[in-house]
Amino acid sequence: MEWKRKPALAAAKLDPPHLHKGFSTMSPMKLVLSILLLTAMTLPLQSAEVTKKASGKMPNGTPIDLYTLKDGKIEIRIMNYGGIVQSILVPDRNGKVADIALGFDTPEEYVTTGNKPYFGAIVGRYANRIAHGRFELGGKTYQITLNDGDNMLHGGKVGFDKAVWQAKQIEDGVELSHVSADGDQGFPGKLTTVVRYTVKSNELKIEYTATTDKNTVLNLTNHSYFNLKGQGTGDVTNHQVEIDAGRYTPVNKDLIPTGQLAPVPGTPFDFQKPHVIGERINEDNEQLKLGWGYDHNFVLDGGGKYAEAAEVYEPTTGRVVQVWTDQPGVQFYTGNHLDGTVTGKGGKVYRKRDGLCLETQHFPDSPNHPNFPMTELKPGQTFHSVTVYKFSAR
Repeated sequence: MEWKRKPALAAAKLDPPHLHKGFSTMSPMKLVLSILLLTAMTLPLQSAEVTKKASGKMPNGTPIDLYTLKDGKIEIRIMNYGGIVQSILVPDRNGKVADIALGFDTPEEYVTTGNKPYFGAIVGRYANRIAHGRFELGGKTYQITLNDGDNMLHGGKVGFDKAVWQAKQIEDGVELSHVSADGDQGFPGKLTTVVRYTVKSNELKIEYTATTDKNTVLNLTNHSYFNLKGQGTGDVTNHQVEIDAGRYTPVNKDLIPTGQLAPVPGTPFDFQKPHVIGERINEDNEQLKLGWGYDHNFVLDGGGKYAEAAEVYEPTTGRVVQVWTDQPGVQFYTGNHLDGTVTGKGGKVYRKRDGLCLETQHFPDSPNHPNFPMTELKPGQTFHSVTVYKFSAR
């Protein structure tokens, strides 16, 4: 695992047009064009428009704020409650804008319902599952609160998704910070986490950093549900998915990894080339039955280096989302537990497979699997990770 700050990706170089030494010998038109091009190259890129408004209150009176990040036709709303991505508005191939993120209309709905599907939230300290909520670190056994039967899911009973984060406006976005006390939900160490959401052109960038004062374990992700037709428009089984992973981690009946890194070729988990979700999701396959569909961690071929991890395409609208990350895994989840009991934005009822998640992450239950990439964070180290969602249409 790479815990040190990663160098920024090298920006593409744009060479200036060739200018003759005898600049005055250029034709007037060429001279004007050259000056305009050089001027454009030296101008700073326009920043995204960022606005903040009071949006609601916690039961104890703590204010909840909503930040709107807008750049061109892309508009994304972020709450300081749970670090939730409340909406993602993007155009289709004809320029028609729709909200492609599942969720609720008001902060109060996230709070009063408990947001059990984790719509749009930052999840931690440890995203995904830890078997029996228990792991050993430095010769000591730690017990985390259980909230998924006999297991811990997404940080325990009161995870990061239920915290009101400190927020401040930054260029192109919002910075959220949260301090989790030593012993919070049973995790060791005082953990300070900062998450930056920024929007630029057609991209939503999520940048995570964290430090601790004791040895601990850490796994952070965002739990947004996508429906590229638009939230509340039906299921996502017509979406085409491609995942850059030649292996995945099979699970047991409790969706805890067995420890195996299984090859995907010849199975319904082979998304190395694009496949429609509905093409194989109902096959007679033990792993699909255990997950009620896809709810599995894919072992990315990038191996923890920043690269494209996945792409989703919806053919009727032409919308595309590409996922780039430096994490070693991505959890592909097809909303199998949405059962019609949740009413979301605009009064839309969310049913089975009405949304999909691509949660960039370390592997589930890694602290109990020495063969999985390490998730331990030590004092003096800084965890740093970047995930980018790129939106387009074709």
